[in-house]
Amino acid sequence: MLATCCLALFLVGLDTTIVNVALPTVGADLGIAPTALPWVVDAYTLVLASLLISSGALADRFGRRRLLRVGLVVFAGASALCALAPTPELLVAARAVQGVGASMLSPVGLAIVVGVFPDHRERARAIGVWAGVFGASMAVGPLLGGAIVEVAGWRWVFGVDVPVAVLALGLTARFVPESRADRPRRLDLPGQVLLTAAVGGAVGLLIEAPHRGWTSPAVLLGAGALLVVVLLLVGVELRRTEPLVDPRLFRVPAFAGAVAAAVAVFVAFNAALLATSLHLQDGRGLAPTAVGAVVLPLAVAATLLAPVSGALVGRFGARGPLLAAGGVLVVAGALLRSGPDDLAPGRLAVGLFVLGIGFGLANAPITTTSVSSLPPERAGVAGGITAAARQLGAALGIAAAGAVLARAGDGGGVATADVVPGVWTLVLACGVVVAGLASVLPRTRGRGA
Repeated sequence: MLATCCLALFLVGLDTTIVNVALPTVGADLGIAPTALPWVVDAYTLVLASLLISSGALADRFGRRRLLRVGLVVFAGASALCALAPTPELLVAARAVQGVGASMLSPVGLAIVVGVFPDHRERARAIGVWAGVFGASMAVGPLLGGAIVEVAGWRWVFGVDVPVAVLALGLTARFVPESRADRPRRLDLPGQVLLTAAVGGAVGLLIEAPHRGWTSPAVLLGAGALLVVVLLLVGVELRRTEPLVDPRLFRVPAFAGAVAAAVAVFVAFNAALLATSLHLQDGRGLAPTAVGAVVLPLAVAATLLAPVSGALVGRFGARGPLLAAGGVLVVAGALLRSGPDDLAPGRLAVGLFVLGIGFGLANAPITTTSVSSLPPERAGVAGGITAAARQLGAALGIAAAGAVLARAGDGGGVATADVVPGVWTLVLACGVVVAGLASVLPRTRGRGA
């Protein structure tokens, strides 16, 4: 059962990053401007981030296995559409539909895992495996994507999802029992619309503002509209009896800290991956498989450290592993920010290995804290909000990296001088934030671990 849910989760994480290495090839083939390339990634992540919580509510009401199967069917169909897309517009639209399917996979699987492992230590270890699979899927995405692009072409980056989703569909029918919540939450349609508008607006501003101009009328109008939407979202949710995102939950320091840390970690991770891919391919002319080889140390570190982190959380609590994760991210950012601007692939590989250690250490304490810091009946909501925070961080990281790299101009090459002080400073800053947030977590094991 755990393996089946993890396979579905693997698809969710994989499609967040596998496209990064393919972006230059996709852009050249479909005629997508460099400033618009982030939309190919963020069409998926922003829809995923927006719908995760509602998908969890649907699963509680109509059945978790049923929604998991529906999500796999939608995901497989959208992946096929991505592989066949003849225009940029259709590709971005299909990626958005992919995000709809993916939103049904992650929260359902986590709810099943939490229900099966009620013991604190067993749950922490299971979440460590869960977090490890998710981290590994995101980490191996560029490696697998590079190999596929070079051997079979960029369309198979999406085509490979189809048989894996079909396999997961069969395993779900065989091994995953049906379950529902005793008291399912109501759907919050006003909250869902406002949350989608807020996430889409924030990501859209980061993508479009660099080439439109931060002080242009369109960007200023968009920023004002975003502020209004966020205020409306908070006001509406405070008045709902069963809100999509209850602002009052963030009064629990450990929960608020875990959610904020999730955003920061995924901003750093995804910004670094996109910047590395574009720099090595456009700036240095490396082949996609060579880019994948440079990213391999990150994948290895993230995969190996995730279960270790889960065991550490189960034994000592979440504070230490998360504090260590923040410190390691600071080291990774400082390592690649300092020294000569001419970042050789070998030096990048070392920095990415360090980044992978931080990423691997971070996921288990974040997930365990968010789920355990609230009452058990709120575990599904906590998991959904945290998963949404991760994908929001991924979307913002991609958009932020694109904004920094846009300073290199539309000539096609990504200047190293833009990569180092911008993106790697962002990684360093995210590490500082994560380390600071670790201070709000409990010192010892317990419900807050």
